Amino acid sequence: MTYRFMLVSDEMDDFFREIKIDSEATFLDFHKAILAAVSYPDDQMTSFFICEDNWEKNEEITLEEMDTRSDEDSWVMGSTRISEFVEDEGQRLLYVFDPLAERCFFIELKEIITGSRQASPECTRKGGKAPKQTIDFEELAKTQSVIDTGENFYGDDDFDDEDLDRDGFDMGDGGPETVSLDSIDDLY
Repeated sequence: MTYRFMLVSDEMDDFFREIKIDSEATFLDFHKAILAAVSYPDDQMTSFFICEDNWEKNEEITLEEMDTRSDEDSWVMGSTRISEFVEDEGQRLLYVFDPLAERCFFIELKEIITGSRQASPECTRKGGKAPKQTIDFEELAKTQSVIDTGENFYGDDDFDDEDLDRDGFDMGDGGPETVSLDSIDDLY
């Protein structure tokens, strides 16, 4: 069987990749196909996660053997076939390509083509530019702006940051307002 997967990113609206791969290929084959489709080097400790319909992570398939507790199962990409975990159209996976920042591609099995074999993985459709593979945290820190909490904060000339408590909440004149649990429903 041939699987047709669609990859998207929550960082780039116009990005997508479609990859066809044999169901008996390994997750390592899939990993290499993804890297080739997005032109990333193979220098990160990537992982696949098998997900629920709401993208909640379940089983993890890692690039390298990880030291785990003996009572936990562990799966490695090179020795785990895709068909061991993926068997239904609409099934979802995450491919974590930047483990330090936990950035990933969202993957969905769009089609199972029965009676077909895929000799090697192939990117059959692509759109948009892939996000950068890793975030440079030093560069990010340099570009972060400092929030000005001076007198023009929120456009209020009367704003005084000394009116805030240590958690950033307005202290007001009479202290915190008490709301009973019975009235919370009335607020919505």
